Amino acid sequence: MKFKKTKCKVLHVGQSNPKHNYRLGREWIESSSEEKDLVVLVDEKLNMSQQCVPAAQKANCVLGCIKTSMTSRSREGILPLYSALMRPHLEYCIQLWGLQYKKDIKLLERVQRKP
Repeated sequence: MKFKKTKCKVLHVGQSNPKHNYRLGREWIESSSEEKDLVVLVDEKLNMSQQCVPAAQKANCVLGCIKTSMTSRSREGILPLYSALMRPHLEYCIQLWGLQYKKDIKLLERVQRKP
């Protein structure tokens, strides 16, 4: 398997980082302000706030599908689907995100209160 140098990027982390340029062999590596790995978006300030909006949108879409596909609106019918289909979107890598801001916490809690 060949190593693809074009897919490599440098993510400079930290406030006092001198942001040096790096190269692999003869090719210079492009720097990036944010990178996505396993659906987790990491920026140079290690701010995970941008993860909350897409997670809330996905959870809202799943909740909408559950509501439109279910004929019964009983809590006993919707809660198992909610737990199995919607909560994984809200809980994926939550330990890594850290939820530093109240606005992010409120956004995810608002989605959870909808059913």
